[in-house]
Amino acid sequence: MEATSNSDGSVTNGDIRVQDLRISYEQGVLTEDMLAANPFDQFTRWFAEFAGGTILEPNAMVVSTVDPAGQPTSRTVLLKEISPAGFTFFTNLTSTKSTQISGNPYVSLLFPWYELHRQVLVTGSAELIPRTAVEEYFWSRPRDSQIGAWASEQSSELQSREELDTKFDQVNEKFATTEIIPVPEFWGGWLVRASSIEFWQGRPSRLHDRLVFRLTGTNSDLTKPANWSVTRLSP
Repeated sequence: MEATSNSDGSVTNGDIRVQDLRISYEQGVLTEDMLAANPFDQFTRWFAEFAGGTILEPNAMVVSTVDPAGQPTSRTVLLKEISPAGFTFFTNLTSTKSTQISGNPYVSLLFPWYELHRQVLVTGSAELIPRTAVEEYFWSRPRDSQIGAWASEQSSELQSREELDTKFDQVNEKFATTEIIPVPEFWGGWLVRASSIEFWQGRPSRLHDRLVFRLTGTNSDLTKPANWSVTRLSP
């Protein structure tokens, strides 16, 4: 059934009013004494709790970038590595996200783990990762994904779905006898170096727990607690 916009500004879908949709967040709590010494260990701890299947694609994250006019854009990509250096993902370097990062490296990442009433918000700056790391990951991907990277001029306009499918078939034929498909020059990876990482745990009455690690130190070992301050934010 189609949603309907009413004269009072409310939106309904059959007998359901969108503004009445709510649940009580009662899955857990987050207190300062529960935190790991650094945000990367804390992230890994939470991630490990449900990476076995509790959440579909727990590595899915919303990456937000900004264009030269200040207009933000968001999209979902997959986290492929987490380390004290930061958060890594791979993409077409001519895509909208890559073009915007090249002009303004400051980005945010959001991990929306709805099933456990949790989310993690990362802010920081992105930089290209070494080509050797790009090649290593590219060659670990399924062959069709490698073909797809060549076939898709990401974010460019298409006349039809058939145009994309035809391009895929052409690239597939081109590399039919190639054992190791070369990595496209226009394909690479970004490392997001975090300046803050917020851990959000839903609580009843919308009085959620929000604890944020902020980078304060200059020591290269970001696993050291001295490099981070922890602040509780009002929900």
